[in-house]
Amino acid sequence: MKSTRFFLITLALSAGSLLFFSSCKKEDSSPNNVAKVDTAVLSVNFSANSPFAFFSFKKGGTVSNSDSASNKWDFGLRLTTFIVNSNASGPGNAGVILQNGILDDITSIPASGYAYDTAAGHPAIVDGSWYNYDMNTHSFLPKPGKVFIFRTADDHYAKMEILEATYAPFTGPVPTIINYKLRFLYQPNSSSSFK
Repeated sequence: MKSTRFFLITLALSAGSLLFFSSCKKEDSSPNNVAKVDTAVLSVNFSANSPFAFFSFKKGGTVSNSDSASNKWDFGLRLTTFIVNSNASGPGNAGVILQNGILDDITSIPASGYAYDTAAGHPAIVDGSWYNYDMNTHSFLPKPGKVFIFRTADDHYAKMEILEATYAPFTGPVPTIINYKLRFLYQPNSSSSFK
């Protein structure tokens, strides 16, 4: 009799504990829900006729050219020409604002004012607006203080700066690859705040 009563009390306490702990709301503090600064290198063919190299902020890296007709990428880069995934360049909802500033000082993202590629020859980012070309070294130097503010193809937000553009080792008179080092912050929860 004592063992039966002990068993029933233990069973009742276990059931009560289970109900209590299963009803508690767990805070979502997963690392995937927090905006963090990241860097990546985007390798681009050194040719104005080559395919675009596509980049996804959500992925933090390149996207295959076979996904060019999807919203898996946010911007593309070919030599020095940018496209964004929307309107004339893709099925997504991406837009971009190129503004002067310091990446870390930008804590909120504008709700409007984003530029889109309006036609194949009219990209949202004007070629030459974000870099200087050095005739002596034949290199592309990102202009200091230029920050790209993106609404991504799937309606999230990111901010980015280009730290450097360097040629991959090459033989012959012309480089074949430019490596763009990017520093960016992607907001995975669709918030326009980066505080």
